[in-house]
This record gives sequence, structure tokens and C-alpha cells, in this order.
Amino acid sequence: MNFLSVELSTNCLLLRPISFKYKADIFTEFTEKITIYMHPCPAKDISETEAFINDSIKNMKSGNNLIFVILKKTTEEFLGCAGIHGIEQKEPELGIWLKKAAHGNKYGLEAIDAIKQWADANLDYKYLRYPVDRVNIASRKIPEALGGKIVKEYTKKNMSGNTLHIVEYRIYKSRITINRTTFVYEIS
Repeated sequence: MNFLSVELSTNCLLLRPISFKYKADIFTEFTEKITIYMHPCPAKDISETEAFINDSIKNMKSGNNLIFVILKKTTEEFLGCAGIHGIEQKEPELGIWLKKAAHGNKYGLEAIDAIKQWADANLDYKYLRYPVDRVNIASRKIPEALGGKIVKEYTKKNMSGNTLHIVEYRIYKSRITINRTTFVYEIS
């Protein structure tokens, strides 16, 4: 599958493969306030953002990751980035960030739900991992809304030197059992 051609559409959003077209938006919006609960730190200059985009495209070509820019469907305004990492593994990891002005609209849930539905239809995985800082309540609501359960907790330092207190959720494929036969289905 060519991950560079995967596009997802939801009620309010378009998820398009990351590209250099959005480098200025990513550089400008991926700020200290956005990354406070994340492992990466903001780029110090645009070349770091370009390197991130280049690595993302390289990993998409090799089939390891699927990284999207999130756009508002009606205007194509840049809202953030989301993706699924470690696709070749049985426990891929979901990740997302939204620019500050996009917070509070449930775009994060809508984007991650779309990626999960894509994964359910296209990947053979055991479960999806969603690590998040314990105090990031808004982000924790995303895996919880998708049926995710906390399976472990740990601390780690992020690239800014701050200690994160991670709770890691597992999100399983949607399943229904009838007469001992399990069916996987997509939830729209």
C-alpha cells in the first residue's frame, strides 16, 4: 500500500499525508505550550521541521508510519498532525497534536477515530497503543471514548527535559461475538 496516497475524510476534517506544503504551519503551531505533554520539543528553526517532514515521508514510503496533517474540511485550514507509528508491529502507536486555536472542538477524537477505523480495515494488529501524560485530561478523553483501557504507567523525560507521567492505553479492534463467531466491524 502506498501510504503517501492515503487520505481520510470525516464529518469536519480532512486527513492528508504530511508534506512540505505544511512546513510553515507545523513550524509555527508546534509550540512549547503544545508540546508540554509530548516527547518531542518544538523546532528551533524551520530546518528541524523540514527534517521531521522528510523523516515522516521516508517512514511512510517504507511502510512504518502513516502521518497526516489535519485540515478543517470546509476551509482546509491547518489544524495539526496525527498518525500511527510502528505499523509493521502488532502494537502500533497512535499520536496527535492540534494547534492551540483548534482545541476544544473534538477534532482530536474525530481524527484519531478516523485513523483507528482505517487501521481496523487495513492492518493486522493486536491493539493500538495511546500513551499520554496523566494530567492531559483532554487528550486522555480520546482513547477513553474509543474504549481504551490503561494498561501501564511510567515516567520518562521529554526532549525539553521535563518529566512526563505517562498512562498508556490499549485500544482494540471493534468486535462483536454472535454464536461464538467474532466479527470485526467499523464504527462510523
